[in-house]
Amino acid sequence: PIVAIDPVAERRALAIELGASAAIDAGSPPGATAEQIRELTAGGVDHAFEAVGSAGVLAEAWAATRRGGTTIAIGLPHPSARLELPAVQLVGEARTLVGSYLGDAVPAEDLPRLLALWRAGRLPVDRLASGTRRLDELNVALDALAEGRGVRQVVLPHT
Repeated sequence: PIVAIDPVAERRALAIELGASAAIDAGSPPGATAEQIRELTAGGVDHAFEAVGSAGVLAEAWAATRRGGTTIAIGLPHPSARLELPAVQLVGEARTLVGSYLGDAVPAEDLPRLLALWRAGRLPVDRLASGTRRLDELNVALDALAEGRGVRQVVLPHT
């Protein structure tokens, strides 16, 4: 199962449209999101991805990962953010925590594969683009992102 977590109802609905098995409101009290995921997946997920750059969300992703699973941190948190985890789970549950900076992409290998998926209609990135903005509208685009409006916006250097 693929479980999407987002505070915005429209983005949860889009996740379901794009193939998620379930979508959970990220506005749950601390610990509740991980508990919902463990219930939906009979004990936790094999892979959990944190993509917002929040130590709290990363802790939830870790808590939602099952024994032997991997938690992947994609979002870049503030440099002062700290993460506290039960250290015994690393060894006692054979779990893994890894970071993935800029997707750890190998452009020569990954871009042709991603383009092929897009051309085949299996990677609908156009559904994720909420619109375009001019460079002089950058603050408007960032405000929309911070307020949870849309998914992603493309900022053009000129019009």
